[in-house]
Amino acid sequence: MSHGGTEWVVEAFGCSPERLADLATLQQLFATIVRELALHPVADGVWHRFPGPGGVTGLLPLGESHLTVHTFPEHGSLCLNLFCCTPRAAWAWRDGLRTAVSASEVRVRVITRDYLSATDVDAVVVAGAADRAP
Repeated sequence: MSHGGTEWVVEAFGCSPERLADLATLQQLFATIVRELALHPVADGVWHRFPGPGGVTGLLPLGESHLTVHTFPEHGSLCLNLFCCTPRAAWAWRDGLRTAVSASEVRVRVITRDYLSATDVDAVVVAGAADRAP
């Protein structure tokens, strides 16, 4: 089994509704994350602004995988996801989101993505079955 990459699932609360609805603010947030983590966009970002009090959804495909965001101005929150298929240092999520969208609370879940070959998967299944044997 080999360590493949890292995924950050980030939720921010108590955010400025105005900033969450502002496309330029979110594009600047993406630009900052890309610059500070030395990520490699492979295409332009795709953005959708929802009508009324709705938020913004954004997706940036990366050579490393992807960066996405969905905002909820009506709730003062956002969900952000970054997946990098190779190991790398974390971004300063709390400080960055406090600066970008005035988040008062930021929750970060880190998921290590292990890449398994068919042989590795078979070994894990066999080992798991042995663990459950009476």
